Amino acid sequence: MLKFSRRMIVAGLGSLMAFGAADAADWPQRPVTVVVSQAAGSSPDVLARIITDKLSRTLGQQFIVENRPGAGNVVGTQSVARANADGYTFLFGTSAALVTNPFTVKSLSYDPAKDFIAVSKVARSHLLLLVNPKIKANNLTELLALEKEAPGTLSIAVDGPRNISGLIAQSINKQSGSKFVLVPYNNINNAVQDSITGRTPVTIQSASVVEAFIKDGSLRPIAVAGNQRVPSLPDVQSISENFKDIDLQGWFMVMAPAGTPEAIIDSMSKAIAKALAEPDVLARAPTLGFEIESGEIVTPAGAKAFLDAQLVSTGKVIHSLGMEPN
Repeated sequence: MLKFSRRMIVAGLGSLMAFGAADAADWPQRPVTVVVSQAAGSSPDVLARIITDKLSRTLGQQFIVENRPGAGNVVGTQSVARANADGYTFLFGTSAALVTNPFTVKSLSYDPAKDFIAVSKVARSHLLLLVNPKIKANNLTELLALEKEAPGTLSIAVDGPRNISGLIAQSINKQSGSKFVLVPYNNINNAVQDSITGRTPVTIQSASVVEAFIKDGSLRPIAVAGNQRVPSLPDVQSISENFKDIDLQGWFMVMAPAGTPEAIIDSMSKAIAKALAEPDVLARAPTLGFEIESGEIVTPAGAKAFLDAQLVSTGKVIHSLGMEPN
């Protein structure tokens, strides 16, 4: 039987720690993968590519966006949860993956709080409540008044009853007593087109998806999801101004597998903060419907605090709807 002295064990552990520290200090030494759990061309994919381009230049290694869509963000998110915690795989996480799925997906294969380390919250993706121009409503109050004149006759195009747009629509029904009919669409483009033609005269979509249709008058925004107005649409009220308990919003956060060295997390967070402060990023983001973050929330501690708070608030909204995971 082999025998090890206490001194030998301590020395061995010290060597391993020194090796880990040196490895983290030299990071990155090869290309880094950033997984996006949605398809190429989606809102998170567009923003991820803008940021990873900056990271490649700042950190001197290629940052590669890998699209792994499927199962409502589960496929890509799960792949990062199971990846090596060596600083060469990150998740460009969505609010759906990190705070909606834990309450709507039964036997979820990952735990946002345990399987990941928050690196940085990078941006909001504003969701808008929009109407066909023929609908005589300029704000949510007026839309609710129209609906109550003929309950159950107005339909809302959403991306699914358990996705964020569907949850927002259901929350509006519950809080206001309205009876909007939810019409789920697998294809966002079809949903937008049906709202433009008037087939489903109301819809909830990402600002980046409908910007062109707002400009040409095909759709009219009447409310912003969450608790903040969109800088580019200052006269459009947030839903929370009407209903304080409805604070569901889209956002993006970079996450690392649990166990990733702290030094790497810190380096990645600082490089992201630098990228987000670049003038061209700040100028381009609003045109895509994003609001870039800054300050404490971009740090690992700030991002974690935000994630923890969102898990609580989102859980409350979903439980209030009586929704069980399936």
